[in-house]
Amino acid sequence: MQEGARDATALGDGDDMVIIYNRVPKTASTSFTNIAYDLCSRNHFHVLHINTTKNNPVMSLQDQVRFVRNVTSWREMKPGFYHGHVAFLDFSKFGVKGKPVYINVVRDPIERLVSYYYFLRFGDDYRPGLRRRKQGDKKTFDECVSSGGSDCAPEKLWLQIPFFCGHYSECWNVGSRWALEQAKYNLVNEYLLVGVTEELEDFIMMLEAALPRFFKGATDLYRTGKKSHLRKTSEKKPPTKESIGKLQQSPIWKMENEFYEFALEQFQFVRAHAVREKDGELYVLAQNFFYEKIYPKVN
Repeated sequence: MQEGARDATALGDGDDMVIIYNRVPKTASTSFTNIAYDLCSRNHFHVLHINTTKNNPVMSLQDQVRFVRNVTSWREMKPGFYHGHVAFLDFSKFGVKGKPVYINVVRDPIERLVSYYYFLRFGDDYRPGLRRRKQGDKKTFDECVSSGGSDCAPEKLWLQIPFFCGHYSECWNVGSRWALEQAKYNLVNEYLLVGVTEELEDFIMMLEAALPRFFKGATDLYRTGKKSHLRKTSEKKPPTKESIGKLQQSPIWKMENEFYEFALEQFQFVRAHAVREKDGELYVLAQNFFYEKIYPKVN
C-alpha cells in the first residue's frame, strides 16, 4: 500500500456509527440478530430492539420524529445496532446530520410465506413453549391454498416490498407498481448491503469485511456457534407444485418475486466483487486500490 493510503474499512471504525436492520419477518432475521447480540460485548457496541405496538411496521409521524432524534443524538448508545420489524424510514427528510447505515435480508417470497404460515401455528425451536396466534389450527399450507384461505392468500405475499418502500401510503397498497419501483430505488441507494436468506453466511462474511467495528468474528461465530443460526420453524411442510403454481399466477407474487430477483442479482453482483472461491472455500478479497502521485510532498 502506497504512502498516504488508508484502510478501506474506516467506515466501520467510527464510534458514532449506527446500523439499522429493519428486519423482514421470517427471513432468518432472529438468527442474524443473535450474532449481533453475541458480538456486542466483545466488539463494544450496543444492540437495541425496536419493539412497536402490535408489531406495526409503520410509525406515526410523531414517533418517526422521536425515533430519528433518538438514533442520531443518543450518544450513550453509539455505536449502535438497532433492529426491529419496522418499514424503511428516510432520515434525510428530518433535517438531521449523520444518517444511519441500513442493512437487510430478503427471502424467496413463497418460502417466506410458508415459513410464516407454520410459525403462527407451531412456533419454532427458539422459544418452543410460547403460544402462537394460530396455535391449534392443523390445516396445512396446501389445504389452505386449495380452500382459498386468507392466511395463504396472495395478498399475504405483499411484505418485502412495503418494508423497503417505507412510510408512504402507496407502499402499502397491495400490488402497487410505484411501491415496487420505490423499494428497488431504496435498496440500491439507501442500503449498504441486502443479503438473501439462502446465502446468509456470505452476507455475514461481507459485513465482517466491510464493517469490522461491529462484525469482527461474525463469520466464525456463524459457522461454529451453538445457537445463533439454529432457529427453525416447527412442523413446516413444503408446499406442492400445485400450491406454488396457484400462487405464482397472482400479479402480487410476480411483483414480490421481481423484487426478490432484483435484490438477489444486486447481492450476487456485490459478492462477485468482494469474495473469491478457492478449494471450495470463500475468502474476502484484500484491498485492491491505493493512492499515488500525492502532492504536495510531505517532508
